[in-house]
Amino acid sequence: MSHETIYLSLFVQGRGALRHELAQCLRTRRAIRRPLTKRAPTGKGQIREPVMISERPAEAADRAVPGHWEGDLLMGKRMTAIGTLVERATRYVMLFPLPDGNTAESVRTALVETVQRLPEHLWRSLTWDQGKEMAEHAQFTVDTGVQIYFCDPKSPWQRGSNENTNGLLRQYFPKGTDMSQLTQADLDAAAHSLNTRPRQTLGWMTPSHKLAEALR
Repeated sequence: MSHETIYLSLFVQGRGALRHELAQCLRTRRAIRRPLTKRAPTGKGQIREPVMISERPAEAADRAVPGHWEGDLLMGKRMTAIGTLVERATRYVMLFPLPDGNTAESVRTALVETVQRLPEHLWRSLTWDQGKEMAEHAQFTVDTGVQIYFCDPKSPWQRGSNENTNGLLRQYFPKGTDMSQLTQADLDAAAHSLNTRPRQTLGWMTPSHKLAEALR
């Protein structure tokens, strides 16, 4: 039985929504369950000449080799945002601020600076959704040598590690936070908290320790 079936059975018993006292126990406080279904693409925000996730190397899919990342924006008050990155093999998290907004140019510039914080061999690919903030993806690849692969439309589970991390980050930056006021130090503190948390999927090692192994 899948986790989705269990979730649906709980919500069905509550006539489509959990009782108020039960919803308060959830990290997201989300009382309505929306099953994961693939919706038809709308055609909005399409990226020019994207390299799709189907062309991503197999080594990225099986998480065998460090250096394959997933990324997204975490949105806040009045469309402010921060950038979030998760390395697939180690689950290591990196965050970057976007004080000047989430335009394609701002995101590309911030991403290039973030890539330079780690050795070149730890940047093999980056998987992102088809948001318009990635309109300058080709120039980013020219600047860094890192190929961006795009998820299929409306398929966030294709970068599941990043989606999960963004959910965890809401504990630090709830909805309604003015992300433009966050400094790199603020983001580094939140990332450090996640990177020093032991993970069952890593054999109870921390992402920081796994990254240290990759660096060695």
